[in-house]
Amino acid sequence: MSTDLPDVSGVSIGILGGTGDQGKGLARRFALAGHTVLIGSRTEERAREAAESIAGAGSVRGAANAAVAAEADVVIVAVPWDGHRATLESLRAELAGKIVIDCVNPLGFDKQGAYALPVEEGSAAQQAAAVLPDSRVVGAFHHVSAVLLLDPEVEEVDLDVLVLGDDREATDTVQALASRIAGVRGVYGGRLRNAHQVEALTANLISINRRYKAHAGFRVTDV
Repeated sequence: MSTDLPDVSGVSIGILGGTGDQGKGLARRFALAGHTVLIGSRTEERAREAAESIAGAGSVRGAANAAVAAEADVVIVAVPWDGHRATLESLRAELAGKIVIDCVNPLGFDKQGAYALPVEEGSAAQQAAAVLPDSRVVGAFHHVSAVLLLDPEVEEVDLDVLVLGDDREATDTVQALASRIAGVRGVYGGRLRNAHQVEALTANLISINRRYKAHAGFRVTDV
């Protein structure tokens, strides 16, 4: 696998909706890797509480979503699916010109378990690209276990992160950022139009985890 990726060690990372477990888990791991991390929420107080809960990891601050979107170099979208479009529409100006990483999985749940929801644009990442025409949208971090990210006993996360996008410089940057998390490797996974099956595969992963009582991830072989 090519290691010709950019140096992203000085990149600050904002996480919209970062008060959930996945957002806090990513914040913790990026802070441990030496990044300045900004956790965003609809309310500044909740964002600050989330940042304080992982304060020992490194440089983590909490602020309202709009402030985080404006300040961070790269922004991760980790909001619930039902608030995805509205959140991004409200931050279009702040996110203009930035790499925006969408890790949202549009899923439903019933007695049979998790299943993928239909998305008019094709996927959450494509919806983000439609809503944010002036941003460089990349899909990534869909299959990362929040439990493992938050567990202080887990020093390395055994995982490949599939990175999808139409802008080579942006996908290279996100691959490099993924690889900053100990044990993780960023792997290019295709154009943004291929994000649907990556997001939907999360439903299969949830089924695997329930059956085997695991926190399973994916590795790509022969790369």
